[in-house]
Order: sequence, then structure tokens, then C-alpha cells
Amino acid sequence: MKDFAGKIAVITGGGTGIGRELARRLVAERCNVAMCSRSVEAMAETKRLCELERPAQDVCVTTHVADVSVEDQIKRFRDELAEQQATDKIHLLFNNAGVSGGGSLFTSTREDWERTFNICWGGVHLGVRTFLPMLMKADEGHIVNTSSIAGFWGVSAGLNASHTAYVTAKFAVKGFTEAMINDLRLHAPHIKCSVVMPGYVGTPIVLNSRKAQSGADRLLDDEVALLRKQGVEVDKMSEQELQTLAAERARRYIEEAPTTAAQAATAILDGVKAGKWRILVGADAQKLDERVRRDPELAYTHEFYKSVAEEVGWRSIWSTA
Repeated sequence: MKDFAGKIAVITGGGTGIGRELARRLVAERCNVAMCSRSVEAMAETKRLCELERPAQDVCVTTHVADVSVEDQIKRFRDELAEQQATDKIHLLFNNAGVSGGGSLFTSTREDWERTFNICWGGVHLGVRTFLPMLMKADEGHIVNTSSIAGFWGVSAGLNASHTAYVTAKFAVKGFTEAMINDLRLHAPHIKCSVVMPGYVGTPIVLNSRKAQSGADRLLDDEVALLRKQGVEVDKMSEQELQTLAAERARRYIEEAPTTAAQAATAILDGVKAGKWRILVGADAQKLDERVRRDPELAYTHEFYKSVAEEVGWRSIWSTA
């Protein structure tokens, strides 16, 4: 798909981060956008930014409240899109929504684990299932599923942090998308698909994950467990001190990233235009992919992690330093 002008794109998780930047860039290229998020306020800001890229009379941008892990809400999103954009087809589907949490089978609750898995994997599966009939009606289509470097390397958060729910979900997204390549070739050859594997990208995923898991911006159980392991006396801290620490960790995650959300969105759209089924985002993702393929038996050792972190310039985002 070389040209997005006049097309209709669906973006899940369009309120912040990569989803917001995808919306802005698509609108700038005269593509109509329908986005969903759990946050009305976040989507309103994305829509405002889109209108700065392109006047409202040139494109149609609609916002829809939906939790991607709930099938009825995704179906409602689809029905609202069809009515508000006056269409029975779409051309682009970006299954982008994701959260972290539920990292450890030892320190996380089953509810936290399944919440993360159901959004990061379930949201992709439901997104494809729900919007595939509308893609089938278009003359050409492209499905873009966001996995991660965590989809091929299970310690992307560092050796001191467990991310089992997130990693499992991202591996599932990668495998699902690769299986879809042939499924689409056999049954819907006018539709292509891509798996996106970003490295460390500066997005509000830390803050968004807290809100998704607990409804507030407070440290998740995973974060508290890691801080205790690092020697931080969390139990002795006041509520204000905990809030300050939580805000600092969320800020650092964005500011210390080697790739911005805007750069990630550009890489993704360039990959779609180039017809790539496998889109690595960031120099760190490309280097890590190369290293894991070359030395798979070493990929989970301290020496491997340390050498990769030094080579790609990752700072110690999971430490308190």
C-alpha cells in the first residue's frame, strides 16, 4: 500500500504514544482515522493534534471508547465507525493497544497477569476477528499487529524484572501474524499483514499500565517487588513519597528512550509502504534481533544482556538510580 490518501485506518490505543503518532501521520497523508482508547480525554487530545495536521473538512477522524480485551466493546467500536464514517470497509488495521503488568507468577496476581495478556494478545485477536469482514470489502488492506522485542526475547525489561504476561502475549502476537501471512494468501490475497517489533520507545506505557491495572497512577505490585529487590524500603515511604517515585519512574521511561513515539510511527508506516511483513523499530531492536539470532543459547545470560545494553545505549531504566 503505497498511498494512504482516501483510505480508512483503524487504530487501537490511539489516545497516546505510538497510536497517537500513527493517527497524526496518517491524517497528514489524508487518511481517515477511527481510533479507540479507554480514555476520552486522551483521544480528544489526539484528535486536536490531528486537526493541526489536516483541517477537519479534508479527513474524517472519529474517536471511540473501547477496552480491546472486551469483544462487545470492540464490536461496538466497529459499528460506531461504520455509522460515523459512513462506510462498510476499512483499509488499514493497527492493533496497537498494550499494557504491562502481571509480570511474575510469584509476585503478581492472576488477575493482573490475565489483564495484561488479554489486552496485549486478546486485543489483537479480537481486533482481527472483528474488522476482517470490513477489510475483505476493501480493494486492498493491511493488518499491522504490534508485538515487541519482547516477542522474540523474554527479558526485554531487564534481568531484575519479570514480564511473563507481557512477553507471552507479544510472542503470541508475533506467531499469530506470521501464521496469518499464509492464511491471507490463501483466502484474502488482497490483504497483507505486518508484525511490528519495537525496541525501547518512549511512550506513556508505564503510566497507562498503572491506570489499566489499578485505575490510578500508583506503583504496581511488580514495580514494588522490584524496588524491594533493589533495596528500596518501600514500606517505610509515605503516600506522597510513593507518588513522587511513581511519577519519576514514568517520566524516566519516556525521557531515556532512544526512540520517540513519533520516530516509531514513521518507521511503521514506512514499513507498510515498503510491503514488509516484519518491521523492527529502532536501532536497538535491529541489533538485538541480530544478536539473539546469532547466539540464542546465550540470550538469557547476564553477560549477553550487559553487552547488548552497552552496545545499544540503554540506560538502567529499571533501576532507581
